[in-house]
Amino acid sequence: MTLPLALGLWAGTAIAMALLWLWQRRSGNAAIVDVAWSFATALVGVVFALALGEGARRWIIAGVAGLWGLRLGGHLWQRVAGERHEDVRYRRMREQWGPHFQVFMFGFYQLQALWAVLFALPMAWAAWNRSQLGWPDAAGLSIWAIGITGEAVADHQLRRFRASAASSGRVCDQGLWRYSRHPNYFFEWIHWFAYVCFAAGGDGRWLALLGPAVMLWFLLKVTGIPLLEQRLLESRGEAYRKYQRNTSAFIPWPPRRNSA
Repeated sequence: MTLPLALGLWAGTAIAMALLWLWQRRSGNAAIVDVAWSFATALVGVVFALALGEGARRWIIAGVAGLWGLRLGGHLWQRVAGERHEDVRYRRMREQWGPHFQVFMFGFYQLQALWAVLFALPMAWAAWNRSQLGWPDAAGLSIWAIGITGEAVADHQLRRFRASAASSGRVCDQGLWRYSRHPNYFFEWIHWFAYVCFAAGGDGRWLALLGPAVMLWFLLKVTGIPLLEQRLLESRGEAYRKYQRNTSAFIPWPPRRNSA
């Protein structure tokens, strides 16, 4: 049942992403795919939970997956809708890919459809757990709450900083951003350990570890920190280099003192 369900969800998500690709051709803003990935991953996770889960755990997994996607997708939508210009990542893609941009972007959107299903698999493995509810589930809810709350606080602090006229040309080093250059990414990563706890005692308990492992790889090596820091170095220059020297890149940690 799991494989046909996953393939069906992939097909449905791929169709939705194809339609969204057509929409972005007219709107000229390809960044909407970031919003779509969040909502799609959550929706696929909810379907997995309801289809594969049993008892109270089914509703717990569906609830935490849905709330995670609503918060993240809503935050990203606010950002995309509030920007006057398309995100610099996609503007650079337009420059690099030139006349082939839309062809490559179609493939990129389809890749997001695949990743939406793959990232929802830890939710499926957690829902498939047939053991009795116990302390691992309580731990999972606690980790989920810490991750979601921490990420929401970090996003709010950065949004408030950017909205201030005095922040022009400066680097946000307030609140959680004083202890980590990317606290939002850190707490997003923490959130994925919740599904490891929910899966404890089930057949997919070890596979659920792929969630935080793959997310960490993406954040540290692929689309997260490397691209964002390159952009910030270009826009903030020496101010951001100093911030890099003084502040932990990922795990929140007290800043260094008197760094040159």
